[in-house]
Amino acid sequence: MPVSITEDIKSVSDLKKKTREIFEQVHRTGRPVVITVNGKPDVVLLDAALFEKKPKALNLGALLAEAEADVRAGRTRAAQDFLKELKRGSKI
Repeated sequence: MPVSITEDIKSVSDLKKKTREIFEQVHRTGRPVVITVNGKPDVVLLDAALFEKKPKALNLGALLAEAEADVRAGRTRAAQDFLKELKRGSKI
């Protein structure tokens, strides 16, 4: 979910004063909150459940990139051949 620049950017001073409210905002909205130090982004707060999903999404992206590289390099085969091998139980 994209960051709302009017709601999801907080200073470290805000975090110190309003920790509970900022945590509740992260959980309620599902959006990360950017914490700034001296006006510059420093860290990002993200809901733990959403954080756990990120590596899976990143891994899927890596797998798709690898598959696209295979297609560009001509390392492909017909779907029918793949399915026949799968049904026979051979290693693919």
